[in-house]
Amino acid sequence: MQLSQIEREQLYAILEKYDQHPKVQEMREFIQHGDVTTYQHCKNVVLVSFWINRRFHLGADETALAVGGFLHDFYLYDWHKTSSFHGLRRLFEMHGFSHPGSACVNAKRYFQITKKEQNIIQSHMWPLTFRHVPTCREAVIVCLADKYCAVVESMFRRAKAAATVGADETDETLW
Repeated sequence: MQLSQIEREQLYAILEKYDQHPKVQEMREFIQHGDVTTYQHCKNVVLVSFWINRRFHLGADETALAVGGFLHDFYLYDWHKTSSFHGLRRLFEMHGFSHPGSACVNAKRYFQITKKEQNIIQSHMWPLTFRHVPTCREAVIVCLADKYCAVVESMFRRAKAAATVGADETDETLW
């Protein structure tokens, strides 16, 4: 999955103000899957989402798609160090269930995001977060792209690491 130089420039133009924000840069400090940072994971999800939308001619709002995808895991903590499972009563406090809400709160705190972007962030873990259903095509695209990236980052990290030895984190590492 490759984006053209023009497509990359279009994405950068949309995300520049978000990418430069110090709180967004904090995502580089946290590991998401394997050895992939939360920042790189969010970038991967945006790139895959943008590619899916363009190649399948889905007609999604590319600004909402990019912003929602980039901020979908903007929760700013190390989920590996949070509390572990403590029974059914606390099930919905686990990271998989709770982080979309935390990410959305942070996104609203630091940026003026639209209702559509909020839905993208809050519903990206559907169907796990069954109460937060994707209600727009952008949310469905990000939800699918997030699952694809999570599998590639988690399951194929050795092959990816071998292929990207010496690569800069700003490069596309999944495609």
